[in-house]
Amino acid sequence: MTSTTSVPTGTPTETVAEFAARARAWLAENMPRIDPAHPPLADRGAEAPWLRARELQQKLYAGGFAGICFPREYGGLGLPYAYQKAFDQESRNYEMPIILNTPTFTICAATILDTGSEDQKRRHIAGAIRGDEVLVQLLSEPSGGSDLAGVITRAERRGDRWIINGAKTWSTSAFAADYGLLLARTSWDVPKHEGLTMFLVPIASPGITMRRILQVDGGNEFCEEFFDDLELGDDAVVGEVNDGWAVASRQMYHERRAVGGGSEFASGLGAEGDTDQDVDYAAILAATGQADDVRAKEMAGRALVHRAVQEQLVDHVYHGVLDGSLPAAAGSIIRISHAETIQFEIDTVVALIGSAGVVDDGSGLSRYGDRFLSRQTASLGGGTNEIARNIIGERILGFPREYAADRGVPFNQVKR
Repeated sequence: MTSTTSVPTGTPTETVAEFAARARAWLAENMPRIDPAHPPLADRGAEAPWLRARELQQKLYAGGFAGICFPREYGGLGLPYAYQKAFDQESRNYEMPIILNTPTFTICAATILDTGSEDQKRRHIAGAIRGDEVLVQLLSEPSGGSDLAGVITRAERRGDRWIINGAKTWSTSAFAADYGLLLARTSWDVPKHEGLTMFLVPIASPGITMRRILQVDGGNEFCEEFFDDLELGDDAVVGEVNDGWAVASRQMYHERRAVGGGSEFASGLGAEGDTDQDVDYAAILAATGQADDVRAKEMAGRALVHRAVQEQLVDHVYHGVLDGSLPAAAGSIIRISHAETIQFEIDTVVALIGSAGVVDDGSGLSRYGDRFLSRQTASLGGGTNEIARNIIGERILGFPREYAADRGVPFNQVKR
């Protein structure tokens, strides 16, 4: 397993400017433009956007603009991040398969790139880049809380097969997926981090029952899965048996970068769903009659400053990890700042719109009230803010590790 994400090393055959010019011409001829008055449906909980995303991804692949930073041997272009950013700027006014970014490309495919077998890389990374596969995470459990290493979904060896029993929950968009990365316990006689194995699971397999979870804001993009004697072969193991924590740690690294907006494997700019749209403060001030209100403009300005700082921090951390001046754990920095920026913006816009956020008066501003209901999700994805702060303290600043009563204790002796 590599210690860092593979970085393209080949020599590009065209400059970034030439690549951008070629992308500009291709996009104009092949991809649908976005009508600002009627933007495409971006509800992650619906089926149609996922079918559309696969179609658009297939267009990108056919045109030679898919998987820009993934290695060529696994279906990508093997180009540096600068080429991806140039493509993002050129494609910002076109319909793109944005919802495939997280978790398919930025988390799952990136994890397989770092830890998977050659066959898994060639099959599943290439499949995702072609638009043939959607990949998701199957990590959290109903009884697990924030302790990812405390999973009790078990994988037992029977003959030449692995038999999985247990449950997972809060699996983002699993209903739309083909495969999931599932963390299961394969040994109970060693400390919790040492007895885990990661599996790549076909979602449509016999033995998997899936249910949608209805959220307080009406969305249902999250799922829960129940595993009853699910059978898998050795080819489903990602990494090594009983070394699944190494794979999960790499997966969480990629998730924190993805949530913070710092992954080179994301393609396209814009929201992954209706609740991710950037706030247009000028439009809000105009709609609420506060365009000339000094205090209101000051509030909006503060929120925009937070957004700009977050964008610069993402760039700084990405290049710091790439050149080795920052450890991989620095992804937790942008993960926390992303959460704080999102919450600050939502709090600001709700304060600006007042009662329009809770009463649908026809202005469309009530959607920000809906977003307020899920503002805390930014503090949970990729682990809680508290976990991210522990990572920064222990792995970046060198503080002593937090006390854990179960450290070094065989998992079958840990009280639960």
